[in-house]
Amino acid sequence: MADGLRERQRQQTRREISGVATKLFLERGFEQVTISDVAAQAGVAKMTVTNHFPRKEDLVFDRDEELIEGPVRAVRERAPGESALTAVRRAHLAAIEAREPTAGFAGADFAQMIMESPTLRARLRELHEQSQEALAAALADETGAGREDLLPKAVAGHFVTVQRVLFHEGFARGMNGEPEDDVAAALAGEARRLYDLLEPSLGDYAVRQG
Repeated sequence: MADGLRERQRQQTRREISGVATKLFLERGFEQVTISDVAAQAGVAKMTVTNHFPRKEDLVFDRDEELIEGPVRAVRERAPGESALTAVRRAHLAAIEAREPTAGFAGADFAQMIMESPTLRARLRELHEQSQEALAAALADETGAGREDLLPKAVAGHFVTVQRVLFHEGFARGMNGEPEDDVAAALAGEARRLYDLLEPSLGDYAVRQG
C-alpha cells in the first residue's frame, strides 16, 4: 500500500514538473529556459527536477518510453498466427485513432517548439533510433536470430521508418493548422498504404506460433 502511494505521488510530481516546464518552454523557447527556472517555477529543488528528468530534453519528451517501447510491446503481445507486421500496424493505427502524441499529435505550438530547437530535433531523432534498436532486439529474440543476423535490424528499420515519417507528417499538418480529425484521417490512410507496401515481403515474417 505504502509503495503504491509513493509511486502515485512520484508520478504526480513528475506530471506537475513536466507541465510547468512545457508552459515555460512554450512561452520563452526551449533554449532560453534552464533547469533552475523550471525548479523555481514548480516550487521544488533543482535536484528534484533532475531526479525525475536527467536531461533537460526529457522534460519535453516525458513519454519517451511509450515512443520507444510501443512497437516492442505490440510484437511481444501479438496473438498466435499474427505476424510482427500485423501487430505493429495495428498498434500504430490505434495510436493514430487515439490521437496519441507518440503518433505525431502534439499541437501546433508544441510541434513548432520542437522543430525550432536543434537540441530537441536531435533528441527526437535519437528516440526513433532507440525505438528501432529496441524493436530489432525484440524481433531477434522472437525469431531466435543470431547476433550476426541482420534481418531483424532491417525489418525494424522498415517499421520505424514508417512511424517516423508519419510522426513528422503529423507535426507538419498540425503546424499548418489542419483540424486534428483531418490529420488523423490522412495519417491513417497513409499508414495503411505504407504498411500494405511492406506486406508482400514481410507479411510472413515473425508469425507467432500457436
